[in-house]
Amino acid sequence: MYEYNNYICTHSMISKDEVENFLEELRVKEASGVLPIFFKDERSKNAQSLHNLDIPPDKRKEIIRKLKPEDFYRIEDGLYMEKYTMWSFGKTVQNIEVYIKISLTERNAICISFHEAEFPITYPFNS
Repeated sequence: MYEYNNYICTHSMISKDEVENFLEELRVKEASGVLPIFFKDERSKNAQSLHNLDIPPDKRKEIIRKLKPEDFYRIEDGLYMEKYTMWSFGKTVQNIEVYIKISLTERNAICISFHEAEFPITYPFNS
């Protein structure tokens, strides 16, 4: 279950429109500088994936800006810092499926995970 706009929902209840609203909020706030994106680079698998994919760190922001509802994977169980919903996506980068997990806080967007997917990702809105 997760909370979105003060509603308690289950994973199966999330709509494509809710995912689009989340992504639009992320893009608008990041582009305006209201919510900068911070990356958990201290996580070794995130750093290792940048090296393996041979992409500069700033390329991650570009990839995140281009996420679409069809890239949505799931809402993660639990909360980031016991407060914030964690949204997960998948994106193919240089023919490798990458797992991306993001939370929006009052002060910033946190990219908790940006690494090679450890398991196959299913995309509920990708028909």
